[in-house]
Amino acid sequence: MRITLATMATLAVIALPGSDTWSQTYPAKPVRIVVPFPPGGASDIISRLIGRRLGEDLGQQFVVDNRPGAAGIIGCDMVARSAPDGYTLLMGTTGTQTTNPAVFSKLPYDSIKDFAPISLVAVSPFVLIVHPSLPVKNAKELIALAKSRPGELTYASSGIGGIAHLGTALFDSMAGTRMVHVPYKGSPLQTLATVTGETTMVFDSITVTESFIKAKRVRALGIASAKRSSLLPDLPTISESGLKGFELASWYAMFAPAATSPEITRNLQRGVVKAIAAPGMREQFAGLGAEPIGGTPEDLAAVVQRDLKKWAKVARDANVKPE
Repeated sequence: MRITLATMATLAVIALPGSDTWSQTYPAKPVRIVVPFPPGGASDIISRLIGRRLGEDLGQQFVVDNRPGAAGIIGCDMVARSAPDGYTLLMGTTGTQTTNPAVFSKLPYDSIKDFAPISLVAVSPFVLIVHPSLPVKNAKELIALAKSRPGELTYASSGIGGIAHLGTALFDSMAGTRMVHVPYKGSPLQTLATVTGETTMVFDSITVTESFIKAKRVRALGIASAKRSSLLPDLPTISESGLKGFELASWYAMFAPAATSPEITRNLQRGVVKAIAAPGMREQFAGLGAEPIGGTPEDLAAVVQRDLKKWAKVARDANVKPE
């Protein structure tokens, strides 16, 4: 079954708690949310927003514990090895759960076997931007230009095997084009490369690209979500403007260690969905370039399975190897 990001947005309403109540014994002490990235990023801030709401509801602290390193591998491995008692959780991402397994031949964790899915939390769609000197106004024109100049147009990424790299490799494959990958160290640098004209194009988040788009220092060709985003409602999707079916976004989701009891994961799922539906939360997420999603553990499991297959094929077809 294909679960699209567009359909997931309705699940928050379905999953809101009714008469169910929290277990009398959980949580009996503070809960740790491991963020496998440094403080200040979207996954960190989203975790703090969700954690504060959960803490208010449950009468226990939900404390964010940043464990960055090795593309999120260090933090994920720590959670995978933790006791399955509901007191250590993971804020996983598209990268940690699906693109890392696609790129790294050996990981200390298994995205399916080592984690119990709780709920999707948010999704951050990517925007395709090009340098203003490029004579194209939409994805269709970009594809035509790239086909006429094979091996000449360049695209930036935050590093080999990252989501921007794999996403543009997917674009290349679906469009039948051949563009040149130029890796940088980090998202800000990949976008600046396109702003300055070092590279032709890049896929990046709304928060990183929005100011450059408004200042006309880059041209936005489309948003890579299944439907138009409320964050940039006038920007067409890439699917409708030249490459049907193309979709690229980062999602954020909460997981527990495998073997965590279904009662705990279900209760946490209800708490997460209630938290993201709280007044003002959508606006706070929008400031991060993200939209709240929600959903059930089964929905999240399906998304992980889908994206594992998707990115494994992209990495294999493009012969992507880690640095």
